[in-house]
Amino acid sequence: MPAATVHPVARVVLRDISWSLYERLIGELGDAPGTKVTYDNGLLQIMVVSAAHDNPNRTLAGIVEIVAEETGTDVCHLGSTTFQRPDLLKGFEPDSCFYFRHAGAVRDKDDIDLTVDPPPELVIEVDVTSHSLDRFPIFAAVGVAEVWRYTDGTVTMYALHDGAYRPVSNSLALPVLTAEAVTDFARSYRRVKYPEWTARLRRHIRQAT
Repeated sequence: MPAATVHPVARVVLRDISWSLYERLIGELGDAPGTKVTYDNGLLQIMVVSAAHDNPNRTLAGIVEIVAEETGTDVCHLGSTTFQRPDLLKGFEPDSCFYFRHAGAVRDKDDIDLTVDPPPELVIEVDVTSHSLDRFPIFAAVGVAEVWRYTDGTVTMYALHDGAYRPVSNSLALPVLTAEAVTDFARSYRRVKYPEWTARLRRHIRQAT
């Protein structure tokens, strides 16, 4: 009997969905684990992710937090918080997101209102399979300065410039990190024991600063 295939992402995309219906759906789903909802001007995407999607996300988030610690950078990790801009008809739940310069402004908030609060400064986007709904225009519309996209084992860093994202070699938020180094550490995480992996990462940061 052939082995069962576990798909990393299950998704459905619906069209002509009102903002009020989107909000009701968000309320019904609550904090359902592994479920992410994206809304863009009537298009609604619901994703249910598996470990194949979440493992690289957690690895990249761990890299961010360790590097922030090593470089003395304030950071606030808000995970897959729901972000909404009703005036733009856009809403999303990132795989992971971080604040740095504005960490102190959001750390004690239970809810983020993007009409008054700053957007996350870094979003991690894991593409184990291609998204049916391109989320980059949504990130750009709300002003996310930097996106890391993980695709096929490779991390590409993007910076927002004149309303669009362009690939960059170094992180804006954590300039000591290159896309190449993050890719290498994301790949080695699967092969190296965690204490050794973190020691290597910390040593790399100390040598680069």
